[in-house]
Amino acid sequence: MEAVTKHRTLLLWAVGLGASVAVTWLLLSRRKKKRQLRRVGEVYQLFLYPVKSCRGIPLQEAECREYGLKNGQLRDRHWLVVKEDKVHVTARQEPRMVLITATCGKGHLTLSAPETDDLQIPLKLPTRNEIFTCKVHGNEVQGRDCGEEASDWVTSFLKSSQTYRMVYFEDQMKPRNPINEYPLYNENDQVAYPDLAPFLLLSEASLANLNTKLEKKVTIRNFRPNIVISGCDAFAEDTWKEIQIGREVILRRVMPCPRCILTTVDPDTGIIDMKEPLNTLRSYRLCDMKDKEVFKSSPLFGQFLKPLKRGIVRVGDPVYQITY
Repeated sequence: MEAVTKHRTLLLWAVGLGASVAVTWLLLSRRKKKRQLRRVGEVYQLFLYPVKSCRGIPLQEAECREYGLKNGQLRDRHWLVVKEDKVHVTARQEPRMVLITATCGKGHLTLSAPETDDLQIPLKLPTRNEIFTCKVHGNEVQGRDCGEEASDWVTSFLKSSQTYRMVYFEDQMKPRNPINEYPLYNENDQVAYPDLAPFLLLSEASLANLNTKLEKKVTIRNFRPNIVISGCDAFAEDTWKEIQIGREVILRRVMPCPRCILTTVDPDTGIIDMKEPLNTLRSYRLCDMKDKEVFKSSPLFGQFLKPLKRGIVRVGDPVYQITY
């Protein structure tokens, strides 16, 4: 009798498991069938910013990875300038940072700036170089010190009264979780030194819309996006929950980008205006009242995204909105 009961129990368990698998397969199949792509534009520009707050590098193609764009040995916002207390420094405090260009070749990161000799920093830093615990927007993240020459170069060019240092985020280091800064993220979201997400997307039409309201026009470089989209209406990107770029890359929107005084830094002169285009953006790009506690008085311009499927993106690639 006991053997019969045991046999029945196993049979019922097997039937239940089979039914569960069948239901799961059916749901996934239906979801896959309902997945639709609608072309909404194309990739117009790509930018990678090796050093946080320094000049972006325009690219024709790049690899979309977990922590942002990668091109050769350059990775987006994997180098960071910090103060003596290891708190990050950006163009908000040092506007002339936007004049520093970082390029890569022959195993070195090369820093260039006006009226200053170039500096080469090894991409593979000596293990004797100290690893610091730094703070980006109040949250801890590691970085390996790039050495005394890098410290002297950055401090000198920025004409700082205090010593600055440069650090590099290595693959084995613990990333930062933006959930501590904005509740719209989850516990699995990770970044190195970007403000909030691996990718920032903006449309060409949104910039054109803003410029119709400005006396002094601004460029896309004021807003430091990674991916610029053309062929869509202004602020269409606000409505894209998921997009596919080309045949393989899939990105999901996390939240709109709240803008600050960094947008008022002239990318060609390194002079901060403190007013425009920020004041104009505040006149028509504030959040809804229900989101006031999250975004406060910051205008929203562009969208932060995270990768669901990695791959290569190229200028000219079609961009599709994904719906289910």
